[in-house]
Amino acid sequence: MDSTSRPPETDAPAEAVPPAAAAKGDVEITRPRNDKRGYRRVVLPNDLECLLVSDPDTDKAAASMNVSVGYFCDPEGLEGLAHFLEHMLFYASEKYPIEDSYSKYITEHGGSTNAFTTCEHTNFFFDVNHDCLDDALDRFAQFFIKPLLSADATLREIKAVDSENQKNLLSDPWRMTQLQNHISLESHPYHKFGTGNWDTLEVKPKEKGLDTRLELIKFYDSHYSANLMQLVVYGKESLDNLQTLVENKFCGVKNTGRERFSFPGHPCSSEHLQVLVKAVPIKQGHTLRILWPITPNIQHYKEGPCKYVSHLIGHEGEGSLFYVLKKLGWAMSLEAGEGDWSYEFSFFSVVIKLTDVGHEHMEDIVGLLFRYITLLQTSGTPKWIFDELQTICETGFHYRDKSPPIHYVANISSNMQIYPPEDWLIASSVPSKFSPDAIQGILNELTPDNVR
Repeated sequence: MDSTSRPPETDAPAEAVPPAAAAKGDVEITRPRNDKRGYRRVVLPNDLECLLVSDPDTDKAAASMNVSVGYFCDPEGLEGLAHFLEHMLFYASEKYPIEDSYSKYITEHGGSTNAFTTCEHTNFFFDVNHDCLDDALDRFAQFFIKPLLSADATLREIKAVDSENQKNLLSDPWRMTQLQNHISLESHPYHKFGTGNWDTLEVKPKEKGLDTRLELIKFYDSHYSANLMQLVVYGKESLDNLQTLVENKFCGVKNTGRERFSFPGHPCSSEHLQVLVKAVPIKQGHTLRILWPITPNIQHYKEGPCKYVSHLIGHEGEGSLFYVLKKLGWAMSLEAGEGDWSYEFSFFSVVIKLTDVGHEHMEDIVGLLFRYITLLQTSGTPKWIFDELQTICETGFHYRDKSPPIHYVANISSNMQIYPPEDWLIASSVPSKFSPDAIQGILNELTPDNVR
């Protein structure tokens, strides 16, 4: 890459000995009772927060970097830029300039790579044979130190993003999500088209005189900062050796002191509520989706009000809503819970797979749903239900099977963006504080006036 296309870096040279990271052992991370792995939280001098996981029994090493930047940060007129950057970082770096050398190395050593972009973060992750972690991490770290973002790769990868979008157009869940985004305030970032395509990344920028690659470099330089990153490294090595690896590989990630993006307010106004939208699916079948804007569960994750309400509305036993709908021959499945969410807003959804007969009785089904919700709103919040739910969730957390390392690290690094260190593993999976007020607050938001 042309050296004039980026501002000069101030990182220490590769051969310099990095300053030691600060070990943060004062925090006791809640872990499953049967988990024998070692954990250590460290913060590098550049404010990059890391969790090290030592597992002597693993045959795979893994790592994940979560960056607190997502498509909500896409510049005006460049929808999909954050997602496009996710793709581009895989190509090459100053230290490893051969295209796709990172992915090739991982594949040749028994591993796999992937990444995803959401509204508020981008997550990169890989696994590899346990004895190849050092070299794999060295290549991975260059994503966040000096990627090339070359002109040669730009056009090819815009086409790859466009192909991904074309594939998504055949996915009913993706289409419904995009429809949900579209029926929102245009001034809110939730309205944005986060995937991007040829039109948003090539045609429209050119019409406005924008160079997509230069805009990409500006986006990377202004948003990818060590203080907005969370790293998880999982290996067979001891915690001390893993810490040395991380210090040597990642101290070169620059910290610009960038503040986390925040956009207060809900994406729905009154004009986006009490609406019925009909869409023809790709796959044959009938699905009824009912959504309500609600207070994000993350604001009360210890109390778990959404989990409590989901437990009741999604219950399938005798006397439940689903039991009645199934007995009538109207429904094949029913799911309830928090859907799209961020720090500032959230949606509670009820998704019902309908039979052909049920499709003819949608109004009746919605009526039964609201009668059931009214019953919940007026019958109080018994503590025994919370205790039962808590026991179920605790059992699931403490005695679950080990996840594959690649999924484990991606999940934890995402949690690190949201939760305090002691809750990085447990997250919101186990409600621990019974709060009738928080539960009633969610129930009170599930009204006919607030539905879409």
